[in-house]
Amino acid sequence: MTHRYRFISEHRATYGVTRLCRVLAVPRRQGFYEWLAAQPAREQRATADDELTAQIQAIHTEHRGRYGSPRVTDELRRRGRLVNRKRVERLMRQRRIAGITRRRRRSLTRPDRKAAPAPDLIGRDFTADAPGRRLVGDITYLPTGEGWLYLATTIDLFNREVIGHAMAEHMRAELVCDAVELAHRRGLTRPSAIFHADRGSQYTSARFRTTLTKLRIRPSMGRTGSCYDNAAAEAFFASLKTEIGTRIFTTRAEARRAVFAYLNYYNHNRLHSTLNRQTPYEARVCYRPTTALAA
Repeated sequence: MTHRYRFISEHRATYGVTRLCRVLAVPRRQGFYEWLAAQPAREQRATADDELTAQIQAIHTEHRGRYGSPRVTDELRRRGRLVNRKRVERLMRQRRIAGITRRRRRSLTRPDRKAAPAPDLIGRDFTADAPGRRLVGDITYLPTGEGWLYLATTIDLFNREVIGHAMAEHMRAELVCDAVELAHRRGLTRPSAIFHADRGSQYTSARFRTTLTKLRIRPSMGRTGSCYDNAAAEAFFASLKTEIGTRIFTTRAEARRAVFAYLNYYNHNRLHSTLNRQTPYEARVCYRPTTALAA
């Protein structure tokens, strides 16, 4: 009906409203005049939509296309723009602005059948009541023209911050040792913290166990072949590989630079769904331990 009203509006001076309504089978001539009276409001809404779309596009570009409608909405609200998520979703769909979708990750877990696994101290409870107490780690790879670049991470379950990482051309035990040692050197782990990983040979190795003992960190492991037992670490790698923007790097040095840039972005700028749309860094620096009141 809108198309008919628009046609009548454009040609009414020549043919008259009554004749056009009859030819176009418009049942109520009054309906056309009601539509015409609402034209200023429609133009005002269209102008407001164009203004909001410009802000949406700016946020989408600033985050290199990584944000879908939920995070775009949250970022608008953080900037003082109170807006409905469904409106943002509609405008992004109409203007073909879409966030990057995740692709399936290939597992690198190679269990050592001879090594005795540590008990599961996490039990799929990927939460923590304070920073530095419950950590998870995993290894992934990035393809380059020079071969694989392997990345190991240490993530704090309190705020999903990547507090330690290491990159190398190999995936031996020292890679995961370097990642957790960096977290410790930065002062972001606590005594008796738990480090949870899969049963890959790097994490069951004597070298890694010795490293954890030296750092006063307790080992924890999920079951072999169950991605859900280390879902928090898996989720981070899914985000990284989706949002980093390059599938195959020319050199390992290029891949390293991209990973460094992404880790800085992820920790300091990316809003996290499990943190009430805070960044991991904000969640850590805003943490205040609860103190019991004296009786």
